[in-house]
Amino acid sequence: MFRFMGWNKELAEKAAPPAYPCLIDEHHSLGELYGIVNVPTAVWIDEDGAIVRPAEAPGATDAFRSMNLQTREVPKERAADSQARRQVYIDALRDWIAHGAASQHVLSPDEVRRRMRGIDPKSSLAAAHFRLGVWLSQHGDRDASQRSLEAAVALEPEAWRFRRQKIVLSDPALTGQLASTPEFWQAVHALGDRYYYPPTEMAGMPDPLPPR
Repeated sequence: MFRFMGWNKELAEKAAPPAYPCLIDEHHSLGELYGIVNVPTAVWIDEDGAIVRPAEAPGATDAFRSMNLQTREVPKERAADSQARRQVYIDALRDWIAHGAASQHVLSPDEVRRRMRGIDPKSSLAAAHFRLGVWLSQHGDRDASQRSLEAAVALEPEAWRFRRQKIVLSDPALTGQLASTPEFWQAVHALGDRYYYPPTEMAGMPDPLPPR
């Protein structure tokens, strides 16, 4: 699992239960506020409440797209690339903690705005369909819920949070499970040469491998 995900085993084994509140964003409010379309995603916000790095993949890669679905393994080159990119991101985060606004990884306000996802009429309508779909699911109308969620996915297919929620809400047995169903893999394969996780723009980050 460590090799597949690109985690540093030594660091992962040092992880401890959090001593602070952890919230579940049941209504995907953060996604709408910060332009989050997939997980994992990170947003850097300083002590004054200013965004100094907008939503981005924290070193996550498309390595899983080359995974052998029977053995759950990925080629060594892909696994090594994932681990290297995650380490760069961790080191950058530590640099920000140590140096604050003087960190080379803190972006200017203009650069933050350049990288942020805008909100257009199509994405607003997609969000409305998504909220309705979730509400309908919570009130027991699964068929109508799926229609609304499908509309959200069709309007904003790059919002994987919509698609994954649609998959999970389609079957109560999928609650708490990874949304790695045939529908999910079909959508991933349909990406072709586009990235599932757009490469992170960060000083020191290796050049990205092709998406597949």
